[in-house]
Order: sequence, then C-alpha cells, then structure tokens
Amino acid sequence: MDNLFGELRLGHLRLAPLGARRRTKVTASQAAAEYTGRWGWTVVTGGPATGATAPTHCPCGATRCAAPGLHPVPGSGGPAGAARTEGSVLFPTGRAFDVLDVPEQAGLQALVRLERMGTQVGPVLAAPTGRLQFLVAAGTARRLPDLLYRMGWDDAALDLACHGEGSYVAAPPTVLGGLGPVRWLRRPTRDNAGCPPEARLLLGTLAYACHRSRERTAEPAWMAS
Repeated sequence: MDNLFGELRLGHLRLAPLGARRRTKVTASQAAAEYTGRWGWTVVTGGPATGATAPTHCPCGATRCAAPGLHPVPGSGGPAGAARTEGSVLFPTGRAFDVLDVPEQAGLQALVRLERMGTQVGPVLAAPTGRLQFLVAAGTARRLPDLLYRMGWDDAALDLACHGEGSYVAAPPTVLGGLGPVRWLRRPTRDNAGCPPEARLLLGTLAYACHRSRERTAEPAWMAS
C-alpha cells in the first residue's frame, strides 16, 4: 500500500497556468443560468468577487470555508440574482450534492488512481486556494465520521473536510480574492450532474492520498528527496 501512488505520473492532470486557460470569459449570470437550467442545481449570489487578497479567516467562523469571504446576499437565489450583481456564484451544499474538500496534490493523486480503477468520479472543482473539491451524494457530511470509522481512518489526522447542509462552495467563474478563479477540473455531465457518486466509492482513496501527503510533508528533507 505504501507505493500505491509512488509511480503515478500527474502531468496530464496538472492545473494549467493562467495564460493557458481558455480566454472566453463566462459571466456569473451565464454560469448561474447553466447550473440551474442545464443541471438543475440551486445557486445563490455571494458577496463581491474582487479584492486584493483572500481573507485568512472567513467571518462565517468555519475553519476551512470553501467560499472565504463570499457568502449569500439576501434574496439573491437563482441566475437572476447573479445577473443583477455579477457577484460570486455559490453552490449551497447539502441539496443536490455535498463536497469532499482535499489538498490539491492529494486530490490529483487520488483522481488518477480512481480513474485508473474505473471508478465513476463526479464533477471536480479546482479552487485557487490549492484545494480540490469532489461533488458527492448529498448527506455525506452527516455520515462522514461513520464512513471514516468503517474504513479505519477515524483516528487519522487527515486534511479532508466535507461541506454539507448549511455550507456554500464557490462555483466557477468566481474569483477568490486576488488568487484567481475557481475552475472545473472535471466538468458536470448528463450522467453525473443529477446523480453524484456515493462518497464511499471515493473516500478510501482520497483518505489514503491525504494521509500519504501528510506523511511526506512531515519527512525530513533528505528522506523526501
């Protein structure tokens, strides 16, 4: 198991630099209209999507907020709200889906492994904060402690969070502070938008990748080289 990810080549999954991304700018209202009209997801408009820096601690008090400083504007539900303000676009989690949130490198390693095994992975978001966010079945956040316990990861210090009911995740093309936009690493499709995967199918691989990533970070430089 220690070499589960040792030989993986992640070049084809690396996030493209800003200059290499497509140059067609999608507005918040266009994105919101697609999310609601095409995929049937609920969206809300958040606070201003501009700023010199991303907040270190979100006013909401969450330790690892997936939409730092960008929270719903009252009465802003749906694409019409986004059209009025062109602010940030947010997904309320716990409705159509929950979101597993992991460090970017661990997430990339897990994604390679899952797809090699033929696991059907749902939509995946890449946040400019260095996190990957996997859309999974709603209700995962509530069941996460039990799922980790059943898989033997309940006592591990994992950098893995789950956003469920009452939380929000920034949606593309929202910009987080001065860091850059949220992007799709795996876009929604007709097959997975309305039926995201059960978390148990992804969680073991994600947990192991997070565990190995933490171990490597803790290793002395001469061992990691």
